[in-house]
Amino acid sequence: MNPATPVNDHAIHRPAEPGVDFEAAYAGVPSFMRRRFTRQLDGVDVVVSGVPLDIATTYRTGARLGPRAIRAATVQLNERLHPWGFSPCERLNVIDWGDCVLDMHRPHTVHDAIANHARSILASGAKMLTLGGDHYITYPLLRAHAERLGRPLALVHFDAHCDTWADDEPDSLNHGTMFYKAVKEGLVDPKRSVQVGIRTWNDDFMGIEILGADAVHERGPAAIAQRIVEIVGDAPTYLTFDIDCLDPAFAPGTGTPVSGGLSMAQAQRILRGLQPLDLAGLDVVEVAPAYDHAEITALAAAHVAAEQLCLLAARRPA
Repeated sequence: MNPATPVNDHAIHRPAEPGVDFEAAYAGVPSFMRRRFTRQLDGVDVVVSGVPLDIATTYRTGARLGPRAIRAATVQLNERLHPWGFSPCERLNVIDWGDCVLDMHRPHTVHDAIANHARSILASGAKMLTLGGDHYITYPLLRAHAERLGRPLALVHFDAHCDTWADDEPDSLNHGTMFYKAVKEGLVDPKRSVQVGIRTWNDDFMGIEILGADAVHERGPAAIAQRIVEIVGDAPTYLTFDIDCLDPAFAPGTGTPVSGGLSMAQAQRILRGLQPLDLAGLDVVEVAPAYDHAEITALAAAHVAAEQLCLLAARRPA
């Protein structure tokens, strides 16, 4: 489309196909990276959707507003991105599905609602990039992905918290215990999994390798990325990024901030080193806009999501 053509609201009007069209960043409907809002999945490579949940938090709520904030922060990413030299939307057919429908007044329905949402999308053959919402959402998403693949996934988990604290209550909603359940239920293979940026303690990390924040600071992003690739190998991988992996200086707008975390530059460099991975699913979670300042947390999450899409796009021929 000619940049001089006065067209906006591509989230509504543009075709649901690859391509990047000019639209003023300050105007129009803020879908994810100006992708079309649609639920028609024929020929779609990646479905972006939100899961606005925050009833599983252990400290500050507010992540239910995360998907909206992340979408709004992507308006200036509708272009070719540094250092990739391409827009992921030039190589991939990416659409914005909208948000998963949840009934917060019936919390016992939440897990199945998220899992069924994912099952219906994955059945089309598309991959999912999910915007949270608190980190509990990754548990039902893992269930749907493992069912689709018929095998456990490797987990690459960026976070301040390991989220493997013991919890044998099947109906609990807790954003700090879902990977304990995922490992015990065989959704995740701990021997092929790694957690990055961890800086809280657990007596039992469930056999998952920990590359804590101190390791990132001491060894550097390139070495950390190389180690992740060594651990995961060729296993189908779910990549989940809790925004509190970043230090609160870079992401104050989150529910459980922990000092000593990664900088945004460190996180981006690690992510860019994960191109060899076979990524089956991705998410970015725990953005709580009420605690944000100048939208820096939403911007960080938007850039993380864009890096994740670029990882998928980099495996697609230009």
